[in-house]
Amino acid sequence: QVQLVESGGGLVQAGGSLSLSCVASGRTFNNYAMGWFRQAPGKEREFVGGITRNSVSKYYGDSVKGRFTISRDNSKNTVYLQMNSLKPEDAGVYHCAADPKRDGMVVSPATNLYDYWGQGTQVTVSS
Repeated sequence: QVQLVESGGGLVQAGGSLSLSCVASGRTFNNYAMGWFRQAPGKEREFVGGITRNSVSKYYGDSVKGRFTISRDNSKNTVYLQMNSLKPEDAGVYHCAADPKRDGMVVSPATNLYDYWGQGTQVTVSS
């Protein structure tokens, strides 16, 4: 079992930045591909970005490309999401998720391929 705990959310003005963290329990974090997703009220959960276990490959949703950066530190069992140039439409609950399959070398935008999820951290962007 893997537990994921996100932190770093909050209220920020449009154009500002936030840095989210997700800490995983367990000894096999470095075997997992990790993803960040977000969900706004009344909307489906949306893929924000993902990273392979060795950080070689990173992928982003179209709406955040060029503004968000995903990274990880396997020694700290932590994955990060740096969010810059935030827009009101970036608001929502941000969840990290772990995919323990496929050797951690494939990142998918599909929520059903992730086995473990954190409770999420709220991001609010004021205009």
